[in-house]
Amino acid sequence: MTVASRVLSRLLQLPPADTHDVIVERDLEVPMPDGVKLLADRYAPRGGTRLPTLLVRSPYGRRGFFGLQFGRLFAERGFQALIQSARGTFGSGGQLDPFRNEGTDGLATIEWMKRQDWFSGEFATVGPSYLGFVQWALAREAGPALKAMVAHETASQFRDQTYAGGAYSLDTTLSWVHLVRTQEKTGLGAILARLGAARKLKPLFRHLPLNEVDALAVGERVPFFQDWLEHDAVGDPWWNPADFSGSVAEVTAPVHLIGGWYDIFLPWQVNDYAALRQAGRNPYLTIGPWTHVAPEGMAAAARESLLWLEAHLKGKRHLLREAPVRLFVMGANTWRDFSEWPPPGARPRRWHLQPGRGLSPAMPGASEPDRYRYDPADPTPTVGGALLTNEAGPRDNWQLESRPDILTYTSAPLDEDLEVIGPVRAELFVRSSLAHTDFFARLCDVDGSGRSINICDGLLRLVPGRPAPEPDGTLRITVELWPTAHRFLEGHRLRLQVSSGAHPRFARNTGSGEPLATAKTLVPADQSVFHDPAHPSALLLPVMG
Repeated sequence: MTVASRVLSRLLQLPPADTHDVIVERDLEVPMPDGVKLLADRYAPRGGTRLPTLLVRSPYGRRGFFGLQFGRLFAERGFQALIQSARGTFGSGGQLDPFRNEGTDGLATIEWMKRQDWFSGEFATVGPSYLGFVQWALAREAGPALKAMVAHETASQFRDQTYAGGAYSLDTTLSWVHLVRTQEKTGLGAILARLGAARKLKPLFRHLPLNEVDALAVGERVPFFQDWLEHDAVGDPWWNPADFSGSVAEVTAPVHLIGGWYDIFLPWQVNDYAALRQAGRNPYLTIGPWTHVAPEGMAAAARESLLWLEAHLKGKRHLLREAPVRLFVMGANTWRDFSEWPPPGARPRRWHLQPGRGLSPAMPGASEPDRYRYDPADPTPTVGGALLTNEAGPRDNWQLESRPDILTYTSAPLDEDLEVIGPVRAELFVRSSLAHTDFFARLCDVDGSGRSINICDGLLRLVPGRPAPEPDGTLRITVELWPTAHRFLEGHRLRLQVSSGAHPRFARNTGSGEPLATAKTLVPADQSVFHDPAHPSALLLPVMG
């Protein structure tokens, strides 16, 4: 056991190792059907024969932290681990074209494993984010040798995260491009690239046109970033090779999905859970109060992964918890177990927007709409929420809410606790001076001191004719917010923010209707939000009890 593995084991609170003597085979060449060779490292406890294998495919390297977390730590606990660098990364041949080769490459790797004398005939897959997507890419065709999957903070397709609500996820995509284009630097250059990433990217988020920001960030045009910008239309078949959501229901291996309430993939991860449930599977689902990069989430995922793999690869079924769904209820700060998601006890309750910026279960009275102007030259910023960076998560929104381009609707103090668990959405009656515009909705918890903490949110991008206008010219829109589990405590207030942006989490809507990649013209939008008997705008909350 290395000092590093000892320290990390303690930080992750893993059970004691079975052995400290691990062998590592470096740079194994795995041939692909097109002649490209991908490199892999194999970790195994010395003397162990034909142990179950964990297949981990990654664009982030095979050594350092990833080799320690997914290689050595699992090998010390009685598994083999094959960690492979994805095409075009860390010595593997070919070019990185994210998402589009992972099905073919993953299946070719499985066939190669089957020919190795150390392969026992059984394997599992494990890993977060991109390391989770590649699991879905091979899962349906992997055959009976695939005995288990642990996919955390990920989804079976990345297109909808890239265009959440129809708007381009600028912060996530540009941050990721900078990461993968600088991660193989060494020495001082690597240190400077990591430390300076946030400072370098911040001004670029405001740059137009967007098809120039990749070159400004990394010194060259990045073909896949350009592709993402160009293929923004709903239903564009370009994304089909990177979409495995249609095959999720056919996956028969036991699956444990682990996510976070502030994770960038959460809505689509619970869609994968629903697809498995509808197909008669029994997936496990664990969701904690984590962001995509939270160390606490990583630690919990490591522990849950080990339990799941020991149960399904070593027959230790007693390690499985009884309830398949475990959720951290924020506000109450406690874990709750359920039989399924959404919990069967949750019932939708409408909280209507009121005149005077109130929020109440009562129907609104006659009133004029509230109005604000959204200026893409000064886009409404994002504060916290589901971001890829360290700025993600719950944050005090009090200062943000003082902006004139944000409307807030706030309830009276609660006379008892209110527990909300499940999907959340806002049904709004709106009008805009522009056909191309966005509406952003965010649910916050306001405590007695006035701190307004974001719980969940979502955005919807409008285009001409979608949705169709009501007879009076208003638009009835539904903004799907991130699902959540949160207890609003007695004395706290609910608050709904309504605005037209959260930049740079979402690329600003220029209002001009110009193509996303080349748009430069900025047109302000005059927005109206209605709340009267004919236009009962409301927040729909899944209330327990």
